Amino acid sequence: MSVTRFRKAALALSGAIESAHHGKADFRVGKRIFATLGHPDENWGTLKLTVEQQAMLVDAEPDIFRPVPGGWGRQGYTNIRLTKADAATLKSALAMAWANVAPQGNAKPRTKSAMRAGKSA
Repeated sequence: MSVTRFRKAALALSGAIESAHHGKADFRVGKRIFATLGHPDENWGTLKLTVEQQAMLVDAEPDIFRPVPGGWGRQGYTNIRLTKADAATLKSALAMAWANVAPQGNAKPRTKSAMRAGKSA
């Protein structure tokens, strides 16, 4: 997985926009960040997951996911190693992060193409 594909997958989620946070690219729905790129370096992304989601992903794929070191990680923030993640794994994890911060009216993370087709992703 590349930074470009991470960006494309994040922006395909309904209402997602790219912004910046502490000099790093971030992805938001509404005003809430669900993912960032470049932390701790360009090989990683960060996802806003619940503690339970984090534990599930880290247990299932420890070569791809790890808790962010320190207090942020104890709150569910999770790093994803871009070079190890395949497209399906990335999209699934991004959808979880998106759903964690999306306004309550958005029950499912619909991609822009799915919205045009009238289907959910």
